[in-house]
This record gives sequence, C-alpha cells and structure tokens, in this order.
Amino acid sequence: MRRNIFVLGLDELNLSSLRGLADADQYEFHQLLTRPELQVGTVSIPDLLDKAQRQLDSFDGSIDAIVGYWDFPVSMLVPVLCDRYGLCSAGLEAVLKCEHKYWSRLEQQKVIDEYVRFGLLDLTNENPTLPAPLSYPVWIKPIKSTASQGALYVENDEQLRQSLVEERRVVDRIGGPFADVLAMVDLPAEIAAVGVQTCLVEEVASGQQVTVEGFSRGGRVEIYGVIDSVNYSGKSSFLRYQYPSRLVPERVKDYMGEVSRRVIVALGLSNSTFNIEYFWDETTSRLRLLEINARHSQSHALLFELVDGAPNHAYMLDLALDRDPRHVEPGKGAFPTAAKWFLRRFADGLVRRVPTREEVAEIERRIVGTTVCVTAREGTRLSEVDGEDSYSYVLAEIYTGGSDEQELFEKYTRCVEALNFTIDD
Repeated sequence: MRRNIFVLGLDELNLSSLRGLADADQYEFHQLLTRPELQVGTVSIPDLLDKAQRQLDSFDGSIDAIVGYWDFPVSMLVPVLCDRYGLCSAGLEAVLKCEHKYWSRLEQQKVIDEYVRFGLLDLTNENPTLPAPLSYPVWIKPIKSTASQGALYVENDEQLRQSLVEERRVVDRIGGPFADVLAMVDLPAEIAAVGVQTCLVEEVASGQQVTVEGFSRGGRVEIYGVIDSVNYSGKSSFLRYQYPSRLVPERVKDYMGEVSRRVIVALGLSNSTFNIEYFWDETTSRLRLLEINARHSQSHALLFELVDGAPNHAYMLDLALDRDPRHVEPGKGAFPTAAKWFLRRFADGLVRRVPTREEVAEIERRIVGTTVCVTAREGTRLSEVDGEDSYSYVLAEIYTGGSDEQELFEKYTRCVEALNFTIDD
C-alpha cells in the first residue's frame, strides 16, 4: 500500500520533483491547504489549523507524514500538526528558536563567535536611535518575516525614522499570526518581553554569501550541500543561487559545517532539514552567520536534482517518515552545475502581459535543462504582491543546468530574451 504524504501548499513544480524520486511509487502526495490560503494577505493561525485538521480528519486512509517547504506560517504549522497526529517532526520550540530572529541570536551567542552584533528597535518609538554598540550602516529586520520582507539597509538617523513605515506594514501583516504561534510555547521572559512590535538591528556583514543545507536527526547533524548566493551588481537582491558552491574554498565549507553543527545541536533542532546563510569575507578571513531557517528549502530542490540526480526533498521525506535519510551521491545528475535565477524589476509597474504557458513550454523545449516559473500575474501591480523583498519585484524564476557557469549564463540570457512581459510604469 502507498503511504499518504500530506504537503502544505503543494504546488505543481514541487509535486513534479517529488514524483521524480526513485521510490515515488511508494507514496501518494496530497495537497493540504493551498498556497494562497497559507501565504496571501493576513492569515489566521487558528483558522488554518482548524481547516487543515478538518481536511485530515475527513481523509479515508492513513496519514503517514505531514511536510512543508514554504516559509511562515507553513514552517510552524508542520510541527503543530505533526504533534497532533503523532507524526515525526521537529519540535515547535526548536523551530521558533531558529525562526524568531532575536531569540535565534541570543541562542547563537551562547555557543559560537560567528554571529553579527545586534540589538532591538522599538517600532512604537517615533524617534528611534541605534542600540549600542551598533553604528551605521545597519540592517533593520522584523523579528519574523518572509522572503526578506522588511529587511532595510539604513545609513543614518533619517533613514532609520523613515524605515518605521515599512517595518510596521510587515509587522501588521505577520506580527499577529506570529504572536499566536508564540503563545503555543512557554517563552523565556526575555523573549516574551520583546513582543512582535519590534525589529532586529544588525551590523552589516560583508563578503560572499553562501547557504549551508543539511539535516538533523537523533544527534546526527549532516551537511549535504553548499550553495552560492549571488546578488545583482550593486544591489542587495539575489540574482541567482548556484550549486555546487564554487566561491568559497573547501576549508571554509568545512568551517561552516562545524559552526552549523554546534548551532543546530544547541537549538535542539532534530528530525528536520535546515539551511543556514553565511557571509565569508576572504580579505579578513571572517565568517558571519546571517540567519537560520528550520524550514525545508524548495528553492534548492531543482538544483540538487539537476546536479545530484535527486531533489533535497528526499531528505525531508525520509525524516518525516521517521527513518534515517538516504544517501544521495553528489554529481550523479545530468549537469555538473545548476542555478536558480530571479528575473527582477526594480521599479513598480502594472503587469499588462506575461508569457503564456505555451510560450514557456516552447522555451523549455528549446533550451535543454531549463525550467521557467512565471511569478508575475496579469492585471496586478507589482508593489501589491505579497512575498517580495524591499527593493525589487520577481517576474520569473528560471532554473538552468549546464556544463559550466558560462553555459548557465547563456541559457539564462536566452530565456530572458524569449520571455515576453509587458509592464507599464
């Protein structure tokens, strides 16, 4: 009999990856709530849990695993639902220690030295000042957000005051639901006192940004991939993720692995995949931990599939079924390297036309090893779409596999030239 896997916000692209697993014939994948229900607008945690539970209770069959790969609230609904149904998952408190930016920093500084200096900013204060000992420039971030929403680069007091409007907007959308989740655990007094009307202020880290991806189970913490993050020139927005990493040396990858293991063990995260973002400054030989994500990364799934022959979903699935993750041998895929590209627009606009499904299918047919996901929608204003960073708008996500970096660039360029968008300023 097939085992029933319920996936919060299951979408077409990731369903295709899951069905491509070597043992996929052993599973039946079911969508549990839709992505718009989970991530569009202001969500209600009690309503989502109630709706999910009604769907699960009405299912005529076994419930063998509940998984998810989107950010808030999915990352926190998974442990709550798994606890209710007696399924394997990370504990909610451990997930919160990772995802609550201030709580995470407090835990990090207990076990590592590779964190950035940080402090708190009260959003109710109309005349804020930088917390000591920080100095400009800094990054301002809500204690919980998604897709870098509300992450603002600030260089002076005037920009700090101006940032309050954007920070309050993000907090108004996510703060209430996040507070509902926080109420489900016994918080330390210093975390409970912070509330959600607060932002984290952090010093600016420099160097090459990379992401370490791995899993934790029964005290075993294993790293299975390192991915480069490359920004648009002169911008803070990502141009692409590239796997495997080629921008940091092996000794630095080992170093990041050691730091990651110490942090994950200290946070008590187990039965979970994770990814940790770092900055490596080659000039100063300085490593800085940017943030820890307890959620599974769907952004990297196709990259692993193109290079290693299996998506990282394999690890997520094994953990959810309470078994040791299978070994995926690196380099067994169709391409030596792969990238996920973000085709962005850096000004607001009204979307008049996007590429059709037929046009996208033709691009994918002509450019081997390419998958195109158009994210912009006709008739929408870019600034009104949830889930964007503070400085740009994603029109399409483009996955390319290639023999080398030059081929990745060439395929991406051909895709961009073929994609027909019409956007009014």
